Amino acid sequence: MPIYEYQCQSCGHKQEIMHRISETPSLECAACGANELKKLISAVGFQLKGTGWYETDFKNKGGAKSERTSGESNSDKSSV
Repeated sequence: MPIYEYQCQSCGHKQEIMHRISETPSLECAACGANELKKLISAVGFQLKGTGWYETDFKNKGGAKSERTSGESNSDKSSV
């Protein structure tokens, strides 16, 4: 079930309510009791896992590149 963020238009109190998409939530504020909650648009918090995503694929490629670069620079330093 998704979690939705609401703010009371009367007192400004923010709260999160978990309910089904098809369900109509209670609009009663937990702080003041007014029926003036309004749904807020907020950032979604999730992480994509598995192969094919930026963090997984490019993190490994960047590490391999830096190892080659550091290996080359070490051989250059020893010959100087």
